Amino acid sequence: MSANAALVLFSGGQDSTVCLAWALERFQRVETVGFAYGQRHSVELTQRRIVRDSIPDIVPHWADRLGPDHDISLAELGRLSETALTRETEIAMTKAGLPSTFVPGRNLLFLVYAAALAYRRGISTLVAGMCETDYSGYPDCRADTIRAQEEAIALGLDKPFKIETPLMYIDKADTWALAEELGGAPLIDLIREETHTCYLGDRTKRHDWGWGCGECPACRLRARGWQEWSSKQV
Repeated sequence: MSANAALVLFSGGQDSTVCLAWALERFQRVETVGFAYGQRHSVELTQRRIVRDSIPDIVPHWADRLGPDHDISLAELGRLSETALTRETEIAMTKAGLPSTFVPGRNLLFLVYAAALAYRRGISTLVAGMCETDYSGYPDCRADTIRAQEEAIALGLDKPFKIETPLMYIDKADTWALAEELGGAPLIDLIREETHTCYLGDRTKRHDWGWGCGECPACRLRARGWQEWSSKQV
């Protein structure tokens, strides 16, 4: 297992794109994995390829470090999930106190499947964009969950294993700042023009921060972070 390699859970959204750039700065070999699980915003599967093809042009040494991409189908997850992220239903708060976009077990399954792939590829580090600072309250985005999953994977594979979450304790404004630090204006522009975060899959409306409906929780978080970060720029 190589300590100089990482597998990035890469959806093609803002957070996973920043995580990919972060990994490309730190590891000699970086591979990516995406998941098709019947998501309502399936346009992200198209955008992730566009973003991935474009990111090596931003920093010269990134091109040498970026390795293969992998696609994994988790269609059963979409079938089992009666959520606003996998059904044409209204986005609202549920009786459980979570938004109806919460897909139970999604990140847990992502990490298990990614770990199985990483094991086969000789990689001992996963990089993922979970965040508990500026998020929708999903329990599988919290640091305690990720640490428990990391320990379970290491035990189950009988190998040292690491899950890196570089965005865990920063807000969306700081995520924009990290993007600028890693890739300057070209990375900011790529995130604005090509990444997709909107839960409704809307790419008909262009905002300062990128494309999306502007109303769903993901768009609101992204917009607020952009406003906070851009207001500090000279």
